[in-house]
Amino acid sequence: MSEPGVLTHLDEHGAARMVDVSAKDVTARTATATGRFCTTPEVIDLLRRDGLPKGDALAVARIAGIAAAKRTPDLVPLCHPVALHGVTVDLELQDDSVVITATTRTADRTGVEMEALTSVVTAGLALYDMVKAVDRGAVLTDVRLLAKAGGRSGEWSAS
Repeated sequence: MSEPGVLTHLDEHGAARMVDVSAKDVTARTATATGRFCTTPEVIDLLRRDGLPKGDALAVARIAGIAAAKRTPDLVPLCHPVALHGVTVDLELQDDSVVITATTRTADRTGVEMEALTSVVTAGLALYDMVKAVDRGAVLTDVRLLAKAGGRSGEWSAS
């Protein structure tokens, strides 16, 4: 584990580098992230009825989130490619928002927090793309890591 306050993605000269994780043990690792897609009650009603002009926005968002988790190292330059063993994307409809929760799982040498976060953001972007014809003012907000487990640092959860 790195020292507190030390940026592990920089070498001794301050240049970006991919951290060498080859000496780490393979362990089961999970991460859960969340975000909120804020829209209007009218759009939520359309989502409940599958009434959007573009089709089933929730199914599209779920698939987009899963696909994005698998492509995270292509999008975030210093992320390690990891074999994801599971990705779930849950979409909870509320009065004026959709709570997006993604959980990623692997057995590898590094964690899957970035995959969970990328999943949430991409599911939110897919929702925006699906609803923009009826609500261009929709907002994706409060994206954050909720919990992670596995590896040398063990378990962590947001307060």
